[in-house]
Amino acid sequence: MKRYNIFLYVIILLLNFNFVSCKAEDKKLTEEKPKEAVKENKTSKDNAEYKTELFAEDLYVPWSIVFTSPERMLVNERNGKLRIILNGKLQDNPLKEFEDVSSRGEEGLMGLAPDPDYKNNKYLYLSYAYDSGDKLNVKVVRYTDNGNELSDEKVILDNLPAERYHAGCRIKFGPDGKLYITTGDAGERELAQDINNLYGKILRINSDGTIPSDNPFPGNPVWSYGHRNSQGIDWYPGTDIMYSTEHGPSGFDGPGGGDEVNVIVKGGNYGWPVVSHEKSREGMVSPLLVFTPAVAPASGMFYISDSIPEFKNNFFFGCLRGNAIYRVIVDENDYSKIKSFEKLEGIDFGRIREVMQGPDGAIYFSTSNKDGRGSVRENDDKIYRIVKK
Repeated sequence: MKRYNIFLYVIILLLNFNFVSCKAEDKKLTEEKPKEAVKENKTSKDNAEYKTELFAEDLYVPWSIVFTSPERMLVNERNGKLRIILNGKLQDNPLKEFEDVSSRGEEGLMGLAPDPDYKNNKYLYLSYAYDSGDKLNVKVVRYTDNGNELSDEKVILDNLPAERYHAGCRIKFGPDGKLYITTGDAGERELAQDINNLYGKILRINSDGTIPSDNPFPGNPVWSYGHRNSQGIDWYPGTDIMYSTEHGPSGFDGPGGGDEVNVIVKGGNYGWPVVSHEKSREGMVSPLLVFTPAVAPASGMFYISDSIPEFKNNFFFGCLRGNAIYRVIVDENDYSKIKSFEKLEGIDFGRIREVMQGPDGAIYFSTSNKDGRGSVRENDDKIYRIVKK
């Protein structure tokens, strides 16, 4: 009997040791990373030094906006039309209509970016989803802009993952002259951790589609990975410090909320789907800001003009679910840190997608009320601009 009691005691000790070890490992994988809290500012519309004006209307889910001159704006509508707004007037005929675009869910005609040397070569880059028969894909295509038509189609990158949801796809040239492309996890969230595919990544390529020799993974367009669905990217003015916005889980793939603002580092792993919200893990990059409940950030840009001085060098992004524009104030002593953030007052136009700076120093932003999730208002969708009072 005594030998039996000793044996039982040893078994209990081993079970307790294993239990404590598993709990410690679980804590290591999912503990919250300690960091300084970023405060949210509360401002009053009465104190604002800016006002909002209507710029254009009768659009359909305007996804991306660029200016090719002070008088000429180009707008991607998600259902496949590249529209021209000339001297503030929406032109009847699109610059191009993409007949093969797929836009039955969140996907469609999405990214739009002029070449850094657009003034001389007139190159425009666009990204859009299409049905290849057995699946959806996204491709990035380059055209020559002839003013009233596009020509010289060249496929820069193809077979990017897409689905009805989480299809990316923001494109923008960085200060290094490289083209950056965001991809969603396309419902295959486990693949966001695999650098040997393009699901849930931020990509970096040369303007002709080739892979830069200084990318983090040789022969690979992946710049960072572990993303769920990033749709906003830009760089702190005068630096190579890249900010991004990212959609967090929606309930079916994790607790709701957890939308992010990140600083993107070369070769960085941003955790999805291993961790989200404030959770972290060794070797993964934690977000600077987390929004729960979800605000659904859909864009991102740094304001560099002196037209609205209080906005200089601030980061802005539009929110779909949040029906808002957020302003992020970066720490002037460390551009990879955030001092505070606030929701802009007076923005009450429904779902907000694109936010960008115009050549006149105004901030232009688009509504997305016709995307199937908003309340459509008269003459939607619209583009507004924020100007100094």
